[in-house]
Amino acid sequence: MSDPSLVRFRVAIQGALAHLESRRQEINDLNVFPVADGDTGDNMALTLRAVLAELDHLADGEERSIDEIGRDEIVEAVARAALLGARGNSGVILSQLIRGAAEELISRPGELVDPVLVGAAFARAAQRAYASVREPVEGTMLTVMRDMATSIAHDVAHLPDEQRRLGADADPARQNALIADALERAIAAGEASVKRGPELLPVLREAGVVDAGGYGVTIVLAGVVAALRGTEAPALEHHAPARMSQPEHASSTYRYCTNFAVTGRDLDPPAGFADRLEAIGDSVLVVGDARTLKVHVHTDDPEQATGVFAGVGEVSHLDVADMRAQVVERQARLAPVAGPSDGSADAHGPVPTCGVLAVTTGAGLAVLFESLGAWVLDGGRTMNPSTMEILAGIHDTRATEVVVLPNSPNIFMAAERAAELSEKTVRVVPSRSQQAGLAAAIALQPSRDAQANADAMIAALVAVRTGGVAPAARPDPEGRFVVGDAVGYVGDTLVAWGDPRATLQEVLSRLADGAEIVTCIEGEDAPLDGEAVSALAPADVELELSDGGQPSWWWLVSAE
Repeated sequence: MSDPSLVRFRVAIQGALAHLESRRQEINDLNVFPVADGDTGDNMALTLRAVLAELDHLADGEERSIDEIGRDEIVEAVARAALLGARGNSGVILSQLIRGAAEELISRPGELVDPVLVGAAFARAAQRAYASVREPVEGTMLTVMRDMATSIAHDVAHLPDEQRRLGADADPARQNALIADALERAIAAGEASVKRGPELLPVLREAGVVDAGGYGVTIVLAGVVAALRGTEAPALEHHAPARMSQPEHASSTYRYCTNFAVTGRDLDPPAGFADRLEAIGDSVLVVGDARTLKVHVHTDDPEQATGVFAGVGEVSHLDVADMRAQVVERQARLAPVAGPSDGSADAHGPVPTCGVLAVTTGAGLAVLFESLGAWVLDGGRTMNPSTMEILAGIHDTRATEVVVLPNSPNIFMAAERAAELSEKTVRVVPSRSQQAGLAAAIALQPSRDAQANADAMIAALVAVRTGGVAPAARPDPEGRFVVGDAVGYVGDTLVAWGDPRATLQEVLSRLADGAEIVTCIEGEDAPLDGEAVSALAPADVELELSDGGQPSWWWLVSAE
């Protein structure tokens, strides 16, 4: 049976997401508790995006319109999409709010959505969210949702019948107006609950901040009201970011916020899995049903967390975020902030289709990659990050698809494994050095997909020759050089050794043959200054000098 109210469901979700996106950074900057497991605004937005994508998939994949598909099918698909798309505590709990509301909607076939049904959906959503958390904490988004559910139930009970219930022939405009009015009153109760949060939760009071997730819920509902009315969203008070320099939370000893889905049979009850996960981490959430579970845990060993489900079901949608890196980024972002957030939209703009993650070492090289639009992952002095560190870097790359530049052959296998595990579409380009990676990164076009960008970068690598000069770390068995002497390479071939000046000149000469541009990147403790290096370059090529700050190599050289 056609259900006209479902036609407006997508409009409401789209309005919620749009308003959340407009204040996403403000929510991120509030993040202190339940745990600083990433950016709360981002995690909630990802959940809503998954819902919207599922609605579009349903509509595009069949000849039926959204209202013709049917309420049962839509709410089941939406609940599962929200579950699989959720990340972090806030995202998982939001998915359970959506699931609870969907369960109430599906239990009342034929009823139009009106204030009575909205109140029932709020109550079921709050119950489902509380049930998903092993140790619910008051003052969080759980409390905010419960307080709004209580408020709307009280409000509906005192409304005249004509403002509570709608018949099958109700005017759509009147339906929108009644729902929007009920939601706006619930939002007012939610705002009061958000402000009361610091009284219930000491960590919020000490940080001088309200709960990010609870605030996010009120923003989501304000976006729904805006969509129903076709106007601006109801005004919500802005909140200043946390004043603490080091967020205090229960997971200070664990590094990775790990999220994944498990599909199989007979997965209920999830409590047994949660017990095993708590042995290797904390902030554990295991929610879902007998066929699909969503898992969230903070741990130092994400692979051990996924291993809990070995032989039980198939693990997918794996996402790993480095919480330590996120705290550092947040501190850097908020360092110059002197007053309350103005609630403006994210300064970074829309999320691009494709981004590049480059493994680097050396502050100057990191700046060079960032100037080309790449996200960087510090590989340390040895350029040897773990699979999970690369996976966390993929998560932090602000794009829906990612190309990874390992910039060392030692990292290829770890990068490929991370690409296999990531829920994003990821391609690995076999860049063997940082100077080669720079040439590849120039080919990035954020509007193209990862495969197209990877193809362009591989083509760029073919046109680049690389080399370098480093101090010898060990003596030559053939007696050609001793520790500390310069050794010069073109590709992987040793071509010169001994005096730094003569060695660099030989490398530059060989690489410059037939080239138009030669790039030379200076590393730590390079024994020649830029003027001396410029004097060694052949006269018929253009030499570009940069400060890379890389350890181990005095100069990294490339020719195009």
